[in-house]
Amino acid sequence: MSAVIELDGLEVRFGQRAILKKLSATLSGRAIGLLGPNGAGKSTLINTLLGFVKPWAGTARVFGCDICTQARQVRALIGHMPESDAFIANMSGVRQVRLMAELAGLPPDQALERAHEAFFHVGLGEVRYRNAGTYSLGMKQLAKLAQAIVHGARLLFLDEPTNGLDPPARQRMIQLIQGIRDRGDVHLLLSSHLLRDVEECCDEVLILKDGRIAAVCNLEEERRANRKFLEMETVGGGEEFAGAVAKLGCEMAWTGNGRFKLVLPDGVEIRQLYELAAARQVQIRRLHHKRDSLEDIFLKAMEGPTGGRL
Repeated sequence: MSAVIELDGLEVRFGQRAILKKLSATLSGRAIGLLGPNGAGKSTLINTLLGFVKPWAGTARVFGCDICTQARQVRALIGHMPESDAFIANMSGVRQVRLMAELAGLPPDQALERAHEAFFHVGLGEVRYRNAGTYSLGMKQLAKLAQAIVHGARLLFLDEPTNGLDPPARQRMIQLIQGIRDRGDVHLLLSSHLLRDVEECCDEVLILKDGRIAAVCNLEEERRANRKFLEMETVGGGEEFAGAVAKLGCEMAWTGNGRFKLVLPDGVEIRQLYELAAARQVQIRRLHHKRDSLEDIFLKAMEGPTGGRL
């Protein structure tokens, strides 16, 4: 899989203070989550990739384009949904997004057509002629998403896209992001303090801590690897059932009160556990996969040394 973002010894300093410290990583996910506590360097990394901040040392590449020597090409590849509002006073939503499309290089007629399409795509078609300053918070977030997608970017930077949204509005935003991801022609970099947003949308995660990389985690690989880890609660059977499960080749911890923790070996399927249980009149009351949640991964990264790949 080709790299979406490559960080190559990237360092950023503000005066004598180091903000990003020798970041090196290759990110290839369809949707990349950017996580870290306040002050970890998330916004600085985004601004550096966008060309707003000049690296002190090292560099980064977006689809192979160097952010230092090919800044114009990089900006043409990116659509940006900023955390803060950036609407022009007394300008309608569709005019605002049209302007952003023109600044991205589209001719005026095409920019206007794409602006209308973007507003309908995010569900704001009925209010596109209203002054953007009159929009609700949820509408402003959707308008910023329209602004990010209007020029057909290959990579979207989504900075806190669900910030301040109520549950229905948040769900609508998540569905839009997932739809863009699943379309297959656009990659995403999603920065959020809400782990749930990243877990629902992303297949790879970059975690920053104090300006350094604390962890890079491929969530899809984690999910696949953990499908063999099971927790099971049973009634009846006792040692005989436990012995039969062990004979399947399972690594097993059995507490003696019907609770099991299992690792299924290759070639053993869950249905075989049910067959063993049925043959011995054992009831399996609960059976589910055990996996680290993103919260577990994040907390582990915060506790451990920086620079790891989970």
